[in-house]
Amino acid sequence: MKRALLIAFVLAASAAQAQTNPFAHTQAAVDEGRSLYNSTCTSCHGANGAAGEFGPGLAIPGRSYARRSDAQIFDAIQHGIPGTPMPAHQGKLTDDRIWKIAAYVKGLRGTAIDAPSPGDAAAGEAVFWGKGACGTCHMVKGRGSIVGPDLSNLASLRKINSIVDALTKEQHRVFGPGGAQPHLLTPLQTYPVVRVTTADGKTVRGVLRNEDSFSLQVMGLDEQLHLHAPSKVKVVYEPKGLMPTDYDKRLSKAEFDNLLAYLTRLGMPSQASAASVRMPGGPERD
Repeated sequence: MKRALLIAFVLAASAAQAQTNPFAHTQAAVDEGRSLYNSTCTSCHGANGAAGEFGPGLAIPGRSYARRSDAQIFDAIQHGIPGTPMPAHQGKLTDDRIWKIAAYVKGLRGTAIDAPSPGDAAAGEAVFWGKGACGTCHMVKGRGSIVGPDLSNLASLRKINSIVDALTKEQHRVFGPGGAQPHLLTPLQTYPVVRVTTADGKTVRGVLRNEDSFSLQVMGLDEQLHLHAPSKVKVVYEPKGLMPTDYDKRLSKAEFDNLLAYLTRLGMPSQASAASVRMPGGPERD
């Protein structure tokens, strides 16, 4: 009897694994999946898969996932996960809706380009170069400043949560796989601001690029690289960086959402998404 049950379980698992998501790599489905996730899943798993009060994060960098494929995610949502608080949604959500949530969750596990934030990206681009003044430090596709990092491939490298945190928080926080137990995320790269005063009284303010016992390299706000001998200048290290972290207050909600829509589309889409084509009279298919 046990052997028969084991065989049945293996066959069922194999069948689930063989299923393919009919909505994979379709942006409209990912957008609908986001809406369904926000209304159904955030109370446990948190916004953008960052972890909530009761459930683990579904899109945490570096985490190993037992359910990686669309089919495995679909199965967990449809049937629940025995021995955990994860309930079954079969009968509560149609299969199509579950597949769309699975497509969204799968996108979250990539970078922002795989599940970009909703909004008007064209309006967000106008905010970037206008009211947001992002181009005074950053470059995108050859336009802008070289003082800060180039953002042309931002969404291919960073997750949505990371981009939101950079815009709104002085200290970025992430959640561990056990739920809402925050710890500080070690910065990937820092851009300390310094003010250098030379012997003749000239002052240069900018971003410290390199420093050792013999040389000091500063990318000035004038977009020039300044080289100094540390022993011959006075250096003041400023406590805050140039990057504002209150864009959620500087901008209206619509402006912020549109800026995020623009930033989360800066980059190259994943190979699977790039391979999607629109068939005449039908949805996008691989």
